[in-house]
Amino acid sequence: MSEKIARALLETKSIYFNIEDPFIFPSGKISPVYVDCRRLISYPKLRDEIVGELTRIATDEIGLDEIHVVAGGTTGGIPYATFLAHAIKKPLIYVQKSPSGSGSTRQITGVLEKGQKVILMEDVTADGMSVLRFKGGIEIARARLTHCLCVFEYRSEKLGMREAREILTKHGVGLFGLVTWDDILEMARQEGYFTGEEYEQVLSFLKDPNQWWQKVGG
Repeated sequence: MSEKIARALLETKSIYFNIEDPFIFPSGKISPVYVDCRRLISYPKLRDEIVGELTRIATDEIGLDEIHVVAGGTTGGIPYATFLAHAIKKPLIYVQKSPSGSGSTRQITGVLEKGQKVILMEDVTADGMSVLRFKGGIEIARARLTHCLCVFEYRSEKLGMREAREILTKHGVGLFGLVTWDDILEMARQEGYFTGEEYEQVLSFLKDPNQWWQKVGG
């Protein structure tokens, strides 16, 4: 399944590369590459396969009895959470990273009760910090975030990139990612989705983002 999603991300042009005008993430980090898993919801067959794999994880790896509510992280996680909640017949909520501008301290839309176990759905998980902000909103409601599922995880075992997984583990949140950088880079290299220069730039960025930024004149 990871190979299929990796190919889909490349074939649907859901991975953008731009060294001249790098992308700036909400965290402030700068990157020459951007992964947009939201585009995949426009492909029904692929969408069904992704939801099927998420359903398998929820059923076999977590256990449906351990899931009371499915949460979608705004905004990219909401459609995937909706599909998954429908598939496993669980209540759905969505959660914001910070309280709404109305003055309310609540970050939750939907019904979430004290003591309920929640799994969070994200489209992309990079360093895990967004997940922790969602976790804070869930805990304000006196519920518990147990796991996060994401389509793309910024992880590479080959490059030693495990930041999100390590941070979330420390905070008691299990992480499941369907596809990682190892899957993407291998396929991109083999099938020519990146030029040689682009491949090296992405590799350099992933190995050391700060050093990459200095090299390109940041």
